[in-house]
Amino acid sequence: MLPKELPQVKNLDIAVYMKTATEVGGDYYDFNVGLDGTLTVAIGYATGHGMKAGTIVSMVKALFSSGGSRLDMKSYFDQSSDALKEIELGRLMMAFMMLKIKANRIQLANAGMPPLFIYRKQYKVVEEILIKGMPLGAIKNFPYEIKELEISSDDTILLLSDGLPELKNHKEEQYGYARVKEEFKSSAEKSPDKIVEQLKNTASEWANRTEPDDDVTFVVIKMK
Repeated sequence: MLPKELPQVKNLDIAVYMKTATEVGGDYYDFNVGLDGTLTVAIGYATGHGMKAGTIVSMVKALFSSGGSRLDMKSYFDQSSDALKEIELGRLMMAFMMLKIKANRIQLANAGMPPLFIYRKQYKVVEEILIKGMPLGAIKNFPYEIKELEISSDDTILLLSDGLPELKNHKEEQYGYARVKEEFKSSAEKSPDKIVEQLKNTASEWANRTEPDDDVTFVVIKMK
């Protein structure tokens, strides 16, 4: 269900990581490069585990791959949410974020996902972008917000599922978003592969190198 290879975009460097908690994961990420060079990034997670979660992910993958990535964000979110609502899989829904990057502009929409983090190289700070929205399949005609941002060379973007911030240690303490932000900031001037490696290692240490009880996924994108 995941991309066989990462997209090659001349002004971007990309790395990804996923660790599933069960054989059938409920996390998802995907990419599409448009004819005009726009990179569309999708990341999300089903609100559950096992085969039903896999069914939700399969539907979102199909909607994205069959041209959804080329729709405007509002249309994609509305159509996807309606489709998931109509299959009636109980309380299963899909938290989902879509990001479009073209030149120095970002367009972003969010349906129940964690914040987007951007490391601003010029100021050496991490900006946290939180857009509230219901997961896909929760409510018909939800008014999803579309946000636009500027991004500069050497800035770095982190997208993630809730698996890392909600990862628990032996004391049942969660890793937390503050720690995610701190670890990202301390590694953000490295290559995306090195950032992924640091986040992966600190997560493993936090969980005492035991298997996570939720899927852990992140996508790192650095502007060149």
